[in-house]
Order: sequence, then C-alpha cells, then structure tokens
Amino acid sequence: MSSPPSPAPVPPCEQRPLFDAVPERAHWRYRPRGAFWRSRAVRAGAVITLLALSALVILALVREQTGTQGFLVGLGLSVLPVPLLMAAFRWLDRVEPGPWKNLIFAFAWGAFAAALVAIVANSFATRWIATATADPAGADHLGATVVAPVVEESAKAAAVLLVFVFRRRDFTGIVDGVVIAGFTATGFAFTENILYLGNAFGEDVESGSSGLASMTAATFFVRIVMSPFAHPLFTVLTGIGFGVAAMAAQGRRVRRIVFPLLGLGLAMMTHAVWNGSTAFGAYGFYVVYAAFMVPVFGLLTWLAVWTRQGELRTVAGELPAYAAAGWLGAAEPLALSSMRARRVARGMAGRTRGPEAARAVGEYEAFATSLAFLRHRARRGAAGPDFTAREQELLHHLWQRREVAGPALVYAARATGRLPLPAPVMPFPRPHIPYAAPAPHAYPYRQPHPYGHYSHPAGRPAHGQGGHGPHPPDRQYGHRQL
Repeated sequence: MSSPPSPAPVPPCEQRPLFDAVPERAHWRYRPRGAFWRSRAVRAGAVITLLALSALVILALVREQTGTQGFLVGLGLSVLPVPLLMAAFRWLDRVEPGPWKNLIFAFAWGAFAAALVAIVANSFATRWIATATADPAGADHLGATVVAPVVEESAKAAAVLLVFVFRRRDFTGIVDGVVIAGFTATGFAFTENILYLGNAFGEDVESGSSGLASMTAATFFVRIVMSPFAHPLFTVLTGIGFGVAAMAAQGRRVRRIVFPLLGLGLAMMTHAVWNGSTAFGAYGFYVVYAAFMVPVFGLLTWLAVWTRQGELRTVAGELPAYAAAGWLGAAEPLALSSMRARRVARGMAGRTRGPEAARAVGEYEAFATSLAFLRHRARRGAAGPDFTAREQELLHHLWQRREVAGPALVYAARATGRLPLPAPVMPFPRPHIPYAAPAPHAYPYRQPHPYGHYSHPAGRPAHGQGGHGPHPPDRQYGHRQL
C-alpha cells in the first residue's frame, strides 16, 4: 500500500513575498471556479427560500395542533435549553471556529425543514400502520420505535450532508461533524418540544390540572431538564461518521460512504432504544436513561473533548515548519497550541492597541490554525488539488497581520509559561575573589588612640572596624587597649 504524498516544502518567507498561485488577487480570497449552480448567490437564495417556506408550514401545523395559547407556552419553555446547547457546541469548536452561517443553517434546517419532514412522514406512516393492522395503540408504539428514528435521523442527517458537500473547506474533521450535527439536532428538538409542551398545556387546560402535578410540568421535567441532550446525542453519531469521512484521503471513496452510513445507523439505533424505553415497564425510561443514555453521553463528551485537544496537538505539530521558514516567530506555535495563551494574546493586544488589534490577533490565530489543518490534511493526502493556492492565501493573511499579532503571541507564550522567561543578564559581572587575611605590613601606620581607639592616618577606621568601640588586643604589633 502506497503512503499518501507528502506536502510540498514550506516556501521561505521573503521581505515582500509573492503569491502567484492565488487567483482573484484584488480581494485576496481564493474561490475555486465552478458552474452556475455552484454560485453562492444562487445557493443562498434557494436555501433561504426553502427554509422560509418550511418555517411557515411547520409553525402553522404546530399551532394548529396546540392552539395559540399552547403554542406560546411551548415556545417560551422550549427556548430555555437552546442557548446552553449552542454555547456548549460553540465552545467545542473554538480551536478552528466554523463560520456562523453554517451553524445558523444547520439550526434552521433542524428546526424547520427536518421537523416538517418528520411530522408529515411520521403522521402518514402511523396512520398507514393503524389502517393496515387495525391496532391504533400498536401503530403508535411501532411508529415511535421504528418509523420515527429512521425518518427523523435521516432528515437531520441531510443538513450534515449538505455542509459536507457544499462547505467542504469548513468540514475538516470529527469536531466539525459533531458541531454541525449538534446545532441541527438542537433546532429539531426546539420545534419538537414546542409541540409536546403545547399539547401538554392543552391537556392541563381541559383537565384543570396545574402546578407540579400537571402534564406540562412532567413534560418539561422529562424533555427540558433530564434529556435536553437526547436529540443532539443521536445526531452527533451521524456527525462523527461524516467527520471520519472528511479525514479520509482523496482516493478512499469507500470510507467516505461507509462511515457516514455507519454513523447514521448508530444514530437510528440509539434513537429507537430511547423511544422504546416505555416498553420495558413503568420504570423502563429511568433504566434506559441511567444504564444507556448517560454512559453514551459521557463517552461521546469525552471523545469530543479529546478530539478538540487533538486539534491543538495538530497545531503544535504542523506550525513549527512555518516558523522555521520565517512565516511565524519561534514562540508563536507554542502560543497558538494553547487556548489560554490565545485568549491572553487577544486581551493584551486589546489593552495596548485597541479592539482593532485584538480582532487582528483573533484573525491571525484562525488563519494559522487553518494553515496547520491544511498541511495536516495534505500529509494524509486529503487536501485536494488547490493546496498550493489555499496555502498561499493563508500565508498572505498571516503576513498582513504579523506585526500586530507576533508580539502579542510572544507575550502570551511567556505569560502562560509555555515559553520560559529569559535568564537575567548582569550588566557588569563581578568576578568572585576569595578573601585573604591582610599581610603583617598592610597597615604600618596604625597607632593607638589616646582614648582607647585605633585611628587611621587618613581619618578612616582601620580594617575590620566600624570606627568606634574598643578594639581587641593586636598581638602582632604589641598594642593593647589603654
């Protein structure tokens, strides 16, 4: 088996470097040319139109089922876990932050498009099963454990697939897959919670229940307090599959198909176990929650954090080659491989040179991280034919900001202990001279003072004296205290 080709050597940094491989030099933004349907304006218009129509339809359907009052109550309660989940996934993506437009698209797709597909398909399948089997209760259970996991996870996986295909540069590994999948599932759970909480509130209004014994409180506890991570947990498995596929070399087409399908299958299976927990008795939900969901959640959390640390190790391993070529300072890879040092560098630049400098340092950190990941993908043979142009584009952005970011990163490396402080230098070193007792003839003019003190001819105290007080007998010269 042949090893993947190594990336080209890092070009040395010159006084005024040239970037001949980058097209559209006027804007310094490399974009590979493609067909009309790949135009950003065309794709953005189509996506916005699709999501807007889906939002109108799904919100109208949910309001029809819950009523206006139930819809508003469900909306207010369902929005509570959304900021926490989004902040957690965004924190995971801090090493190489993806663009917000991808995350907003993923959330909107999950909340509107995927939810619309799920509510229509699940309703149709459940009615068909009930008609075919003449068993409505069995149809509901079968629809929840078999149909819903397949439909919902497939609808959410479509968002991950679209980002993987059309935003390939922003989809480089497992962390990107986890974040995109997490935002998609958060949006889906948001709309689904509106439906469940709105229906629960409607039941409470009809029955007159209120307080902790109400159906709304029980639904809120189960879906918002105990399991807000349920849908993100399922879809993250699909994101991991796409992330592994993104790390595969260009010639590994089988891996790019098998791993996403494997992740999607695991997501469906986990979702089915969760939905079918009620079939294990009155306490089946709590048994599945404690014995299955919590361990899987802990394992995936550990995997995501470990992968995030692996990204920092990639930065530390790839950037020294650019430091040796002169593009970066020797201390910059040390600072760029630490999230704390990055934060210190931005803070230092903001305090000393203003918010524009802090923004420039943040951009420098992002471009340097993308450069490290690009070279790492090239080392695995997964960078693509535009490696040289993309590398030169990133180097140009670094070269533009190096005067502002370089000192801040060196300061951060020393402040965080990643770069040892230089040893203090004495301006006038004093050689060590061992002490030697004075010779007998060193002080030939010492005379006793008439009041019992020795005096020096020049008015200074004799050697070893402070200028006052009695002096012990000096047997060398035969002087004694008077």
